[in-house]
Amino acid sequence: ATEPETQRGRFTGRVAGIPCFRGGKVRRVDEWLAGLGRSLQDFPESACYSDSHNDLPLLERVSRPVAVDPDQQLATLARQRGWEVISLRG
Repeated sequence: ATEPETQRGRFTGRVAGIPCFRGGKVRRVDEWLAGLGRSLQDFPESACYSDSHNDLPLLERVSRPVAVDPDQQLATLARQRGWEVISLRG
């Protein structure tokens, strides 16, 4: 998760470190896995579920990208790329 920056016990309104957003999400996953002595390549059956085009960098790195009730931009790209598109809205 994105961590808020604090100074002397107060929130500054800024982000501490790398925001868990777009390419930052991939970097955070890579750092987490590296801390475990692993990489995404160690998981050939990896999946990512997202509703937002902002997650494209991570969706593009996994073997099973799934668009869940996607925004318009992601819905279009998912159809073009043959990705699974699902709805959880009943």
